[in-house]
Amino acid sequence: MPDNLLWVEAYRPQKVSDCILPDHLKEPFQAYVEKGDIPNLLLSGGPGVGKTTIAKAMCKEIGLDYLIVNGSQESGIDLLRTKLENYCSSVSLLGTRKVVIIDEADYLNPQSTQPALRGFIERFTDNCSFIFTCNYLHRIIDPIHSRTSVIEFKIDKKQAPQIAAQMLERVKYVLDDNNVTYNEKVLVELIMRYYPDFRRTLNELQRYSATGGIDSGILGQLGDANFQALMMALKEKNFTKVRKWVNDTSHTDPRNIYRQLYDNLHEHLTPNTLPPVILLLADYQYKSAFAADQQINLTACLIEIMVEGEWQ
Repeated sequence: MPDNLLWVEAYRPQKVSDCILPDHLKEPFQAYVEKGDIPNLLLSGGPGVGKTTIAKAMCKEIGLDYLIVNGSQESGIDLLRTKLENYCSSVSLLGTRKVVIIDEADYLNPQSTQPALRGFIERFTDNCSFIFTCNYLHRIIDPIHSRTSVIEFKIDKKQAPQIAAQMLERVKYVLDDNNVTYNEKVLVELIMRYYPDFRRTLNELQRYSATGGIDSGILGQLGDANFQALMMALKEKNFTKVRKWVNDTSHTDPRNIYRQLYDNLHEHLTPNTLPPVILLLADYQYKSAFAADQQINLTACLIEIMVEGEWQ
């Protein structure tokens, strides 16, 4: 495997049956493969659970051309219109239907870009199928809901041990294949820390595999590296990165994040702005006990810190 290739891509399952998901979730996708046809789909679930992976696997098993558009990176309506127009209006080299995979579609503007995509679904229905993936179903407009079959990637708690065990076996295979030694107990703890985000688990393991081994030292380093990414986004006043950081850490108890902010902000803020930011942090920590949506509350807190803080 080339050194610069991401493990999540190099070891991405090529068949629906190889995806790490409960059988009841794989059944409809396996049926589409056996039928040789993919309808318009809206796949909803947390980050890294396998939505994009299973969409790609279906296309590859059936033998369909597909185009992937990342909604968080290519959100401009003009760019999307040009890219999709060129792709959808042409004939597949394989002589089959085409598939457009709109990844992270909930990042797309619900007032402009999402309605435009609804138009593409209707316009190119004879030539293309559309698969949308999202973390938050309620951020997708109703006209797209009504034109797609919605599949939610919900994993029952009773199935967690089985899925985690499959993840462990896959991770061990990847590490063995790359001659990386490991402590199995550390792998288990890492998987459970990020469960069910298998993508992030692999990314973190690859990052720390350069030493040639995975041991207990990785567990402390992971949190530090993740927090530094947030600090950089706040200093840059990059709202998109901050919001994505919050989404990617949705598995983490907000109380732990507030505590980590309290313990580390003094290293990044000037002394005169630190006291008001600590008061702000305490206010949002209190609000979190009553917040209906913890992500919105945490994002609001980070935005205020980003705006009010003077960074070293």
